[in-house]
Amino acid sequence: MVTELGLTGKRVVVTGAAGGLGRAFARAFAEAGAVVLAADINGEGAAETAAMLGGTVSAAAVDVTDTASTDALAALAAQRMGGTDVLVNNAALYGGLQRRRFEEIDADVWDAVMRVNIKGVWQMCRAFSPSLRTSGAGSIINVASATVFSGSPQWMHYVASKGAVIAMTRTMAREMGADNVRVNALAPGFTLTEASLDLMPDAKSYGVDRASLKRNAEVEDITGGALYLASPLAGFVTGQTMVIDGGKQFI
Repeated sequence: MVTELGLTGKRVVVTGAAGGLGRAFARAFAEAGAVVLAADINGEGAAETAAMLGGTVSAAAVDVTDTASTDALAALAAQRMGGTDVLVNNAALYGGLQRRRFEEIDADVWDAVMRVNIKGVWQMCRAFSPSLRTSGAGSIINVASATVFSGSPQWMHYVASKGAVIAMTRTMAREMGADNVRVNALAPGFTLTEASLDLMPDAKSYGVDRASLKRNAEVEDITGGALYLASPLAGFVTGQTMVIDGGKQFI
């Protein structure tokens, strides 16, 4: 039972929660008994998530690239929940990105990906670090990608940004450990979300031949990893990257 994970009453903030994996994270933590603030630049979408899940889930708009916005979200979390115990950095540019050889990536697109996927994670962690440090058992879960380890071709802007997320995760784990804040990363393989289905016409079979488990991930496969990393079961786990890709063999 997810309610036996020791997450009851934990105060959780999830970014990119207007749909897809972010909404699934919000749902999983709520079902585990946590109080959840679902945040997204699409405030209406975040509100839809909160309305759909009900109970202890509320919503807010946030631009993770803007200092004033992330600071305001941290203040709102303190006001609504009394602080934050778990931060899930899921917001990222992914859906809508076009595959291009690295020489053909538009500079503005490159900058946008780095601004959201790297700066956004840094800004959220910076804004929430005081609350997480005073939690007594804080946990940051940064959503990276298994593409970092495969070097997915024609996807270098996205892959590079997620590689940086893993690097930041390891550094923050070293810096925040003295305050008992654990910082880990999830690296999902190709997962069947709305964005993935839009991106790949053959999404349901994409890459399955290279996986040990002959299917692609569903969102529940990924949220299970997040629940573990946030729970007392992972109380001595920090600076790590959990790859959830069905055992794909990268060749």
